[in-house]
Amino acid sequence: MTELIVLMGSGETTPTMIKPHRAILDRVGDAPAVLLDTPYGFQSNADDISARAVAYFKASVGRDIGVVSWRRRDLPAVEAERALTSLRQAEWLFAGPGSPTYALSHWRDTPIPGLITKSKVVVFASAAALTLGSHAIPVYEIYKAGLDPHWVPALDIFRELTGVPAVIIPHYDNAEGGHHDTRFCYLGEGRLARMEQWLPEESVIVGIDEHTAVLLDLPTASVQVVGQGGLTLRRRGESRVYPTGSTLPLEALADTSATAAVAPPAPASPAEPLAEPGAASVGEVADALDARFGTALAVQDVQECVAIALELETAIDDWAADTNVSPDHEHARSVLRGMIVRLGQVATEAHEAVPALLTSVRAAREQARANRDFAMADALRDALTGAGFTVQDQRLG
Repeated sequence: MTELIVLMGSGETTPTMIKPHRAILDRVGDAPAVLLDTPYGFQSNADDISARAVAYFKASVGRDIGVVSWRRRDLPAVEAERALTSLRQAEWLFAGPGSPTYALSHWRDTPIPGLITKSKVVVFASAAALTLGSHAIPVYEIYKAGLDPHWVPALDIFRELTGVPAVIIPHYDNAEGGHHDTRFCYLGEGRLARMEQWLPEESVIVGIDEHTAVLLDLPTASVQVVGQGGLTLRRRGESRVYPTGSTLPLEALADTSATAAVAPPAPASPAEPLAEPGAASVGEVADALDARFGTALAVQDVQECVAIALELETAIDDWAADTNVSPDHEHARSVLRGMIVRLGQVATEAHEAVPALLTSVRAAREQARANRDFAMADALRDALTGAGFTVQDQRLG
């Protein structure tokens, strides 16, 4: 039976979530841990997404995980039974990005929902998190294909395990839309307010911000918020926000009076934060480093510029396992290429200035010698030899 439910708003395979994953995996020790690939099973690069996730957990989290492939409900009997056997044995089950409606269509009326509730630890992020509530947002259909706003029935596993009639919404604070509202998993306030009226009266919207995890410990009936955002409980347009560091009793998720209040509780202050600090995306990391690069370049500190460029290259590598589709990675690579170009320009300008500088120094030295100012001439000679140039003098007439 499930003891820990972890809901992640996004960033499930980024540096932000390394510490949470380590602590969560400690709950199962060396027991089998598996990734279920269904949510992104329709994508042509599904194998690559799985490989990047496995590499992330191995290199960054320090844990080997397996992959259970269930990309269609009509799998051959032997292949299906092999996948179900792996799920039965797993004590840590992880699923992440993709399409919630695709996942639901291939999990519904199969043994998989029942096996999810048997896993000791369930870590569902992004699209997968949407499937656990009573209703799910068909994100691709509304945001990408332009269908009218509507809900689709979901697995309702969250209610089964916690008793809370919830609708799970990841990417709750998404802001990539710029001037148009993409919060609430790309619905925006207008559509969410309208759709909220179509939910059963008792429904609670559980919103998880990006790069944020909500840990629901069922034996202790407690909830912890970690990461860089917060948890929002919303009912009929009224919200209560629990920032990162907050802990609350599980019963607070279904407490109508609590969700009607707007003021957040005071966050806890643990000795060591569970989530990694830092920017919420590799794009923000790149922008911060680019600002530092510009400052160093302005004072011609080439060594610092090189160090910053190498730091950005490392950050791009650290965020390479992020399975969420985002323009941030290409933006970061563009910033890095820009740094290299600007360093090249400095080197070119310096190279072009050398001949003129040498001519000036040689002329000044020859004039010093002609004036019998040998102290100045020797100082200029020493400066040239110190810079790596060879100086050969002709006898004065």
